[in-house]
Amino acid sequence: MKKHILILGGGFAGLWSAIGAARELSEQKADTEAAITLVDRTTYHNIRVRNYEADLREVCIPLCDVLSPVGARVVNGEVFDIDPAGRRVMVRAVEGVRALAYDRLVMALGSELVRPPIPGLAAHAFDVDTYATASRLAQHIEALADRPATPGQFTAVVIGAGLTGLEVATALPERLRRARERSNSREPIRVIVVDRLAHVGSDMGDSARPFIEEALRSLGIEQRTGASIFSVERDGVVLNPAEAIDAATTIWCGGMRASPLTEKFLGTRDRFGRLAVDEFMRVVGGPEVFAAGDVACAKIDGEHASVMSCQHSRPMGRYAGHNAAADLLGKPLLPLHIGWYTTILDLGPWGAVYTNGWDRHVIASGPAAKVTKQTINCQRIYPPWTKKREDILAAAAPVVQAPPDIDTKET
Repeated sequence: MKKHILILGGGFAGLWSAIGAARELSEQKADTEAAITLVDRTTYHNIRVRNYEADLREVCIPLCDVLSPVGARVVNGEVFDIDPAGRRVMVRAVEGVRALAYDRLVMALGSELVRPPIPGLAAHAFDVDTYATASRLAQHIEALADRPATPGQFTAVVIGAGLTGLEVATALPERLRRARERSNSREPIRVIVVDRLAHVGSDMGDSARPFIEEALRSLGIEQRTGASIFSVERDGVVLNPAEAIDAATTIWCGGMRASPLTEKFLGTRDRFGRLAVDEFMRVVGGPEVFAAGDVACAKIDGEHASVMSCQHSRPMGRYAGHNAAADLLGKPLLPLHIGWYTTILDLGPWGAVYTNGWDRHVIASGPAAKVTKQTINCQRIYPPWTKKREDILAAAAPVVQAPPDIDTKET
């Protein structure tokens, strides 16, 4: 019987784990010795980092378009239980509950938005965590023009001024402006960013702050820092200390946490719920189990922990898949080492800000950084579109890409 490599999750880490495993099996001419199955609750790979954009037409790629050419099977269903001792995963699929056995497992179920018990948050706030919720927000903004004129009709409150919150917020003025043009309303366009910390973009460090502040000012985006949310209402929010804001649109951009299914493993977890993995992406204390992406915490340069981003999820996936297949075949494993770190924050029509290193030194801003950001979002992080086996396998080579260039079309 064939041995079985099971990949859980079709995000950046999961997709590239499956392709990385397929590539190693092909390199070792062992395609007939092992089967690869990827399980995901959707039928597509979502370019999640683009969910804040207005145009979502190219943010979903059918999983079968990428995986079928390399011989990997896709199971559409929700993973609800994992039994590491029995090497079995329980999946709730359309046809019913299924039990999938494995010889090697790659845990890549990603992260989900943390939703604290703020009154009204679940009922009235939008988010861009998934393609489905981002589409719901897009439909809501589109429909604003058809609503009766009310205070706050074209006001949006973005809760959370981290990277996601800032990218959402800086795209909103233009989105709201287009919506208002389809109505006769004279309600003002307002975008307000709320954060409990003293400064917006605190994750970007002090050197990037002046650029972020300049971008917000140029786009007319208001700030409420040092404030928390008391409640979210159907037509606005109440801040603490007390301030009521009329707003037809509230978007939650709080923090992320790893899939709760990481708790099924005995390995240690960090404060985000991520499993500790070694340099080969093996779960510490979890035999036959690898992990990658937002569910895994790796010291990617021997010192710094990986971050929850596609920048690290993609190479972690390539190495996890490669090593899962190599381990199954009794071949040497490859350690992952990433010796660089960059952050590129999209700031809407103003441009972007590009920082280098863990101290986040700004090396580019404005239009030049924006070109690089768009190259990353629209080209670099996509799998090949050709549907050709050789192209897809080549893209999964267990190597670390060089940092993205400034103002270049290279991928």
